[in-house]
Order: sequence, then C-alpha cells, then structure tokens
Amino acid sequence: MNITVLTLFPEMFTALNHSIVARAQEEKRIELNYVNFRDYSTNRHGRVDDSPYGGGAGMLLTPQPVFDAIAALPEANRRIIALTPTGRRFDQRLAEEWSTETELVFLCGHYEGFDQRIHDELVTDEVSLGDFVLTGGELAAMTMIDATVRLLPDVLGKAASHEDDSFSTGLLEYPHYTRPADFRGLVVPDVLLSGNHARIETWRREQALKRTLERRPDLLEQADLSETDRRYLQSISGLSND
Repeated sequence: MNITVLTLFPEMFTALNHSIVARAQEEKRIELNYVNFRDYSTNRHGRVDDSPYGGGAGMLLTPQPVFDAIAALPEANRRIIALTPTGRRFDQRLAEEWSTETELVFLCGHYEGFDQRIHDELVTDEVSLGDFVLTGGELAAMTMIDATVRLLPDVLGKAASHEDDSFSTGLLEYPHYTRPADFRGLVVPDVLLSGNHARIETWRREQALKRTLERRPDLLEQADLSETDRRYLQSISGLSND
C-alpha cells in the first residue's frame, strides 16, 4: 500500500516512525510519503490561505496549491481522503475498507478548512475522526493510518490479532488477563484457568456483550446477535427479544 499525506506540517508525523507502522514500512508492506503543499504555492510569499467570500471568521485553504500537489502525484487508482469535521465519522468498518486499497492520499486541513472546489473535484472521501474539532487534520490522519495499516495482511503477524478487536465483531472487546493469576489479591476469573475452551469462548462472548451494553449500547442495534446473545442480554438488563 502507498500512502501519501498532504500536510503543512510533515514534521508532525514522526509518531508513525515507531511500533507497528514503522515495522510495516521496514518490511515494505507500506510506503509513506509526505508532501508539503505549501511547496506548490504560486504566491510569492508561499501563502496557501485566503479570506472566505461572503465574509466570516477564519481563513480557507486555497485550491491552487492542493490541485497542483495532487496533479504532481503519480497516476493511480486512489482514494483521496479529506480530513474534515463535516465528513463521515471514521470507524473500524472504514479502516477495513481502506485496508483493501493500494493507494491512499490524506489531505490535512487547517484554519476553516478547504475551498469547496477541492472537495468537489478531487476528494473521494470526507472523513471526521469524531464529533469534535481539531486544530488540523494531522492527528486524525495519523490515527486513521495506524488503524488501517494494522489490518493489512501479516502486519500484526496473526490475523486473529485483530479479528476480535473492539468494533471488528460489532461489539466492544472482552477483558484480557495475563500472569500472574493472583496479583495482590486480584485474581483472574476461574474460567480462564479451566482449560475448557468452549466455556472460555462463552465467557468472552458474554463479557463482550455486557461491556457493550454498559458502555456502547448503541452498537447492539446493529450487532449480529444470536438468540443466545439476546437471552443473555435480557438476563442482565431486561432487554426484550425484539
């Protein structure tokens, strides 16, 4: 996968030089490139923003530097992703979708955002990290790149490493424990020490359902629930079976 980031602050992306994303780069599973679109400004002062027509607070990123920066990229069948608070909210499903692509381009906005013609003519995806506003798109881009890259084949070593992640199954992930079994009187649930894999899987499913009910009940509306799941939820919450 080739990932290109258009940003005014490429130096911010040093966070991606560590851990899983760094290893993916070392193993040539991804190639990360950063383009400072200020370099494409035809303004003699290198300006990339201007005041909005019609008035209003703040400044907008002008179309020329972004159009020219995109035009300078190698031709490819790519997703061009604008990071914007008005976009679709990013989630695990979108990360999974992007992980099947070979070319991703992230546009990191600043100020009051991009001139609308950038969205209309260049962008394939408008995506928000969440229901809040950041100073710029860089932190959002780093988060989305990390979430996507870890889903690529062999990046985590085992596919199972992410198959049970929160949101991958439609539910929040169940609790995990490791050694020691008793830490200062805090003990691991007996079922996890039983060696009975069927019981362990049942416990994990129930814990995922319980955690989702307590913390993100909205996810249950779209989750693929069995009749056993519904009975368990009803037993701990009084939910109906409809």
